[in-house]
Amino acid sequence: MSEITRVGGNHRMSNIVRFQNVLYLAGQVPDKADASFSEQTREVLGKVENVLNANGSSKENILSCQIFITDMRHFQTMNEIWDQWVAPGHAPARATVEARLASPGKLIEVCVIAAVAD
Repeated sequence: MSEITRVGGNHRMSNIVRFQNVLYLAGQVPDKADASFSEQTREVLGKVENVLNANGSSKENILSCQIFITDMRHFQTMNEIWDQWVAPGHAPARATVEARLASPGKLIEVCVIAAVAD
C-alpha cells in the first residue's frame, strides 16, 4: 500500500495530506478577516495556488474544489474572481455552498484536491 504523508497542522487536522499523486488541502481561509469579500477571495485563491506550487502541483491540476461562502449574495462576485483565476481549459469539478464559517469575519473557505504534476 502507498504511504500517506501528512504535512503541518496539529492533532486535529493536517494542512496537506498526500496519497500517491494526489494532494488534499485543508480549507484555506483569509488571514485578513476585516477585508472585503473580493479581497478575501483573491487572498484565499492565492494561498491555494501557493500551497499547490510548493507541493509539486498547480492550479492546472486541481481535480475538485469546494467553496464555502457566508452569503450567497457574494456568489456572482466570487465567480467573477474565480473566472479570472482558474486556468483556462482546466476547470475542476466544483461546488459552492453557503455556510457559517468557524472564524468570525472570514467570508470564504476553499478546499481543494489536486493531482501532483509528473
